[in-house]
Amino acid sequence: MRKRNSIEGQLSLFPDLIEGVAPGKWHDWPEGLWVGTSSWSFPGWAGSVYDRKFPESKLSQQGLRAYSRHPLLKAVGIDRTFYAPMSAADHKKYADQVPENFRFLVKAPERLTSARFSRHPRNGPLAGLDNPQFLSAELALEEWIEPAVEGLGSKLGCLLLQFPPTSIAIVGGPAGFAIALHRLLEQLPRGLRYAVEIRNKEFFGAAYLQVLERLEVSHCLTVHPSMPSLLHQARALPPQPLTVIRWMLGLANYDEAVARYEPFDRLVDEDLPTRSAIVSLWRRSLEVNTPVLTIVNNKAEGCSPLSIERLAEEFRTF
Repeated sequence: MRKRNSIEGQLSLFPDLIEGVAPGKWHDWPEGLWVGTSSWSFPGWAGSVYDRKFPESKLSQQGLRAYSRHPLLKAVGIDRTFYAPMSAADHKKYADQVPENFRFLVKAPERLTSARFSRHPRNGPLAGLDNPQFLSAELALEEWIEPAVEGLGSKLGCLLLQFPPTSIAIVGGPAGFAIALHRLLEQLPRGLRYAVEIRNKEFFGAAYLQVLERLEVSHCLTVHPSMPSLLHQARALPPQPLTVIRWMLGLANYDEAVARYEPFDRLVDEDLPTRSAIVSLWRRSLEVNTPVLTIVNNKAEGCSPLSIERLAEEFRTF
């Protein structure tokens, strides 16, 4: 039987092998600019990231290697740590699948950043109750920082504290929130890159920004209906140790975005002003030698890999 050397022939011999789609035109992407998506296990990305359509469960377990071969996808957000702890061994499994110049953004546990448990069913009898582990340094170290550092090593790009919308009264107003945040951050290990993402525009003020500047922590520039515009946030910031951008949600309602955009295989609501703002922030940061880590969500425009391609095209022609 004639030996088949083509990629198609190899795939027919190994039908479960996940291969990536890697456009060659991005081979000279600049160093210090890491861009990626929130997770990687989306069957709708067949043709933009993966060569074929695979089940979500298979992509979750085996898709990261192919994802990381895409010339633009040099970062990814690990969201599962928000809901449950990950061991160092689990982090290492991820790190072993990607090249040396790849970076992970690892979210802090929900129990660390929620002053009160949400009423989501996953919280069971705790739903609606005050959270005694809110901003616990012990929890941060044991369940978030130490496993990520040990497992990811040099591929750890950023440790993100994402705060869900919070009752201002519970935390003592913007000043109380800033004080509590300072108390936590000053207890965390030095030499790591941390970022804080808030979903209360009331907290985005002088006290909050002074805490971050004093402790050399980045503010995560987030695109979300609950926050001021990206450029409004950027204008208020002091110099950042790492520019962190998360393009999360264009529509005001998360569930509406999911229903509108699934299976996340095309751009539905293109947001040209946000693209231009992100590209501008990339340029400004690189001009002053500040590294950049950007994460794009499917709920931004409908398909995050395609959003990233459009960002890259604009960056090249800016």
